[in-house]
Amino acid sequence: MPDPIVPPDPQAAAAIARVKKLMLIASLTTVIAVGAVFGVIGYRVFKSGESAGPPTADMGASLPAGAKVLSSAVGDGRVVLTVEIDGAVELRSFDLKTLRPIGQARLSQKP
Repeated sequence: MPDPIVPPDPQAAAAIARVKKLMLIASLTTVIAVGAVFGVIGYRVFKSGESAGPPTADMGASLPAGAKVLSSAVGDGRVVLTVEIDGAVELRSFDLKTLRPIGQARLSQKP
């Protein structure tokens, strides 16, 4: 009966050792890459929780008494309101985060 476990010849043993070394390097690289991805995800999760502060209670855009809001639009960090004041139409822009006035424009008809 032949011996089922035969030691490989020296060239085959060297090739097997080289493949084991390359597999170890590839496995370590994969573990480091996965760890880096989880580290970045964890960092962003914890940092995003800190940056969102508590909502301020005194936020509000002020309009004159008797003003009627005709339409609104939100975009590019701004809120634009179309307002009718005493029969005249105005566009008023506010910062989206702070609701502070950015600008206003009165619209009028040509005579």
